Amino acid sequence: MNKNENIVVLNGGNSPEREISLISGKEVFKALKNVYKNTQRIDPSDFKSYSELIISLKKNNPIVVNMLHGGFGENGHLQSLLEMEKIPFTGSGAKASMIAMDKFISGLLVNSIGIPVPEKKLFSKLSEIPLKIIEDFDGKIVIKPIDAGSSVGIHIIDDKDKIITAAEDAFKYSHNIIIEKFIEGRELTVTVLDGKAKPVVEIKPKNGWYDFKNKYSKGNTEYISPAKLSENEKATIQSYAERIFSLFGCFAYSRIDFRYDGENFYFLEVNTLPGMTPLSLTPMSAKESGMEFIDLLNLLINLATKRS
Repeated sequence: MNKNENIVVLNGGNSPEREISLISGKEVFKALKNVYKNTQRIDPSDFKSYSELIISLKKNNPIVVNMLHGGFGENGHLQSLLEMEKIPFTGSGAKASMIAMDKFISGLLVNSIGIPVPEKKLFSKLSEIPLKIIEDFDGKIVIKPIDAGSSVGIHIIDDKDKIITAAEDAFKYSHNIIIEKFIEGRELTVTVLDGKAKPVVEIKPKNGWYDFKNKYSKGNTEYISPAKLSENEKATIQSYAERIFSLFGCFAYSRIDFRYDGENFYFLEVNTLPGMTPLSLTPMSAKESGMEFIDLLNLLINLATKRS
């Protein structure tokens, strides 16, 4: 660990997850500035273009700690620029980021290796959506943007009269949306760090489901870490997470979300830039395995310098 490294924490941006990114960036900056004296916090939206941002970064020869949730910062576009300019950065590269951001393509890939995925359909127009889709999926459905995070634009419904309103909202965040069968049961998440699954965390909102409000409001959700699972259940979900991490070509860390109906673990999505807020699940899981927040950040920075 070189305490003289130039560290740039990227946060903010212009995605719908901007406010969460700023919180993550603040927490990460606060931890890193005590270790690395040359630590800056930069918001890409302060620049006229991403080209201008890259030019600015190159002047300082930094290691970029990417805390840009959603949009350009997480969908592989920024990663492509950083790779092209050989600027080291934390998290997955362009290819894995692009795959993980597309919830439809990622589901197809995971299903292809035999891991259960909820039945789903892709729509690019409101007029394409059949109102009988609730009957087709035999119960509750989930309507979500294909490439947004932090639960923005997601609706869980069991009333066909609410489909159009929910879909209209989801289309605000993406050109394409997914409608999938809702899996009753438990919500579980697995952080994979340097290819190895960490303790499973169970998410139990006190009211409703794990929406934006319950994610980011203290006291709204109970987190059970480690989740109460049998050794066989734990081995299965952790194996799934590691296989998905490898399949997508993720690097350094990711958080992989599942639903568990008591028989099968159903893959939901991969978060290649998991949150680092005080309520975030990846730091929680790392701590359960004996790793403090600064240790986690140091590992991510160290891995960034070794990316091949």
